[in-house]
Amino acid sequence: MKVSDFDYELPKELIAKFPVEPRDSSRLMVLHRNTGEIEHRVFRDIVEYLKPGDVLVINDTKVIPARLFGKLETGGKVELLLVRQPGLGIWEVMAKPARKLKEGKRIYFDEELEAIVKGYGGEGRRIVEFILKSNKDFMEKLEEIGHIPLPPYIEREEKPEDREKYQTVFARKEGAVAAPTAGLHFTEELLQKLKDKGIIIKNITLHVGPGTFKPVKVENVEEHQMDYETYHVPEDTAAEINRAKEEGRRVIAVGTTVTRTLESAAEKDGKVKPGEGSTNLFIYPGYRFKVIDALITNFHLPRSTLLMLVSAFAGRERILNAYREAVKKGYRFYSYGDAMFIL
Repeated sequence: MKVSDFDYELPKELIAKFPVEPRDSSRLMVLHRNTGEIEHRVFRDIVEYLKPGDVLVINDTKVIPARLFGKLETGGKVELLLVRQPGLGIWEVMAKPARKLKEGKRIYFDEELEAIVKGYGGEGRRIVEFILKSNKDFMEKLEEIGHIPLPPYIEREEKPEDREKYQTVFARKEGAVAAPTAGLHFTEELLQKLKDKGIIIKNITLHVGPGTFKPVKVENVEEHQMDYETYHVPEDTAAEINRAKEEGRRVIAVGTTVTRTLESAAEKDGKVKPGEGSTNLFIYPGYRFKVIDALITNFHLPRSTLLMLVSAFAGRERILNAYREAVKKGYRFYSYGDAMFIL
């Protein structure tokens, strides 16, 4: 299977730079994967497609202001993106320009915060130790000086409203450096409507890392390696999903992060195990899904692992046909763009 099999033409003007307001007024393409039938709706119409007893699984991760700008002793500018925290005060970061950050180099952010380069990670990454010269908590300091890490394809600087807009209304647990974007379309009112209809809403947590934007650099799809991401499946979520599967009720994933979490946490018989875990599961056509029955997702980059995942779920030809239709109809693409419901 070649990466070029997952390419498509996208006019640049269809890449959404800002979200719509209100959130649930984004467009919704409904794709029936058994027939290939496509419907064009508005996201709040999702209520019509869900049935009492359906289990809707959301990712409650919260995006942290993980982008930091600092200076070296020489005055040279440095940009860091926090990736993961292997220890107390220690972070693995993506650094620009990485070549200047040799071991022992100090980076200064303001009078309260500095960092020392402690070692090297792969692909231009560095391990740094942050030193906070005040009694503030590091996350508190990050809220003060950090920037929301908008995806590079948005091609604009962060605006104050991105702190709220690039966050789901159910974001609770800090740790992501990218939003689980399928969840951005939900409002509190829409969630309440779903509950009132008898839809059961359960959460998992997967802290989305920068690997979600990692380009596939190999020619053969099967050779690509996904980055590891940590997840947590609460006991009540696993129990409800397992009950639903036994009773023939649908499990609907809000996004690719939920899909990867549930499929990673499932045993061979499809039973979902609760607890903490780490996954680098790569889903591409040929994968046999054990848990999810339907998927709410955004429109993904050409040649990306996310496009491969939705192709595995609905079929490559069906997805590429749907994407061609979305381009023709002027749908908005990527993180701040419109949504697709695959059922």
